[in-house]
Amino acid sequence: MTAAPRRPESAVPSTTPVPAPGPAPRRGSLATPAPRVLAWCLHLLVGALLVMAVGRAFVGGGGQAWAVGAVGAAFGAVYAVGPVLPAVRRSRRGAVVWLVGVGVLWAGLLALTADAMWLAFPLFFVQLHLLAGRAGPSAVALTTGVAVCSYAAHQGRFTAAAAIGPVIGAAVAIAVVRGYQALYRESEQRRRLIEELTRARADLAAAQHTAGVMAERERLAREIHDTLAQGLSSIQLLLRAAQRSLGADGGTDGAGRYVEQARQAAADNLAEARRFVAALAPQDLEGTTLAGALERLCATTSATSPVTVRFHLAHDPGPLSTAYEVALLRIAQAALGNTVRHAGARTAAVTLSGLGDAVALDVVDDGRGFEPAALPAPDPDRGGFGIPAMRARTRALGGTLTIESRPGAGTAVAAQLPLPPAPSPYEPARAPEPDPVTEAPR
Repeated sequence: MTAAPRRPESAVPSTTPVPAPGPAPRRGSLATPAPRVLAWCLHLLVGALLVMAVGRAFVGGGGQAWAVGAVGAAFGAVYAVGPVLPAVRRSRRGAVVWLVGVGVLWAGLLALTADAMWLAFPLFFVQLHLLAGRAGPSAVALTTGVAVCSYAAHQGRFTAAAAIGPVIGAAVAIAVVRGYQALYRESEQRRRLIEELTRARADLAAAQHTAGVMAERERLAREIHDTLAQGLSSIQLLLRAAQRSLGADGGTDGAGRYVEQARQAAADNLAEARRFVAALAPQDLEGTTLAGALERLCATTSATSPVTVRFHLAHDPGPLSTAYEVALLRIAQAALGNTVRHAGARTAAVTLSGLGDAVALDVVDDGRGFEPAALPAPDPDRGGFGIPAMRARTRALGGTLTIESRPGAGTAVAAQLPLPPAPSPYEPARAPEPDPVTEAPR
């Protein structure tokens, strides 16, 4: 993909010009070798045509040969100044002054020799390159008229054949420039599209990486909570029961002292496991309750999507373990994500309810609905992992997930998780059992 050489900000038209012998590209510009080669070809064409016009004047031996040489030298010098003069490169006024100087010297040369008419063709590209809007074609039309009139004056009469050449040259120059500009605009649109796609892929890769990291953190937290922390809590309770069985004397051979040391070691390790789980918990739950996290999720979804989401706390379920809070929060996030992406809904509602021996989460929307039995299997390219992931989270905690929907009638997602049974006051060995995450060891 090629880009046009960089031009002065004020002298450059809004459409992208073809390379021309106007201001040279600034150092560090994005111009590629192809436009530079085209620009140098135009420079060489101007030089070759100028040499030809001056050479023919000297070869013809006319009395105006030295005048043609002087004006031709002045024309070449002024033309060569354009690409290197800072005033021409950086300002519209400087570029226009330079163009006027080149045009006046060319008209003077044209008055001396008809061969200078051939310089009109590269001058067309220079004018279209530097003059914006209608000014470029207007300058080309003026140059064409001067060339035709001057040639007719040299021939002593006006003929249609004498006008055809300059007019065709002007038309070809305008067509070439306009075609180049259209191609350049298209290439720029493609370049911007590629850049946007590249940024989108990078953002998607970063989001997938973050999601993978968070999922692994949650898995580790769940594993520590459900295995290590629960096991340490059970060990602590058993050791406490052993202390009571040994009696006040501490048992024989100081067994009570060793039991107390073992119980303290279990308590310390339980506290460490609790810190691990807290550190691995989702940031959405940091410093707030599950209800607060859900309310914040609804507010964020409403602010960043066309769906208005409201949160209702039907009955506070009280403190929950991290595994329950993480599962319910992720289910709400997945359900709202499906609502925003697929449902075409205007409103949605998230309800959290404590049912005594269970906790329930309901997500309802007024979208287009679907047929739950007709859902396709999850696919790595098309997705479809949201609902299976929600079912897996509820099953892991012994709960159920119900989805009610039909085309045109919205969707309702209901998750219900049973809570662990409350400790019985008649079971002293189990009464002091703390939640290994939310409560400190006793």
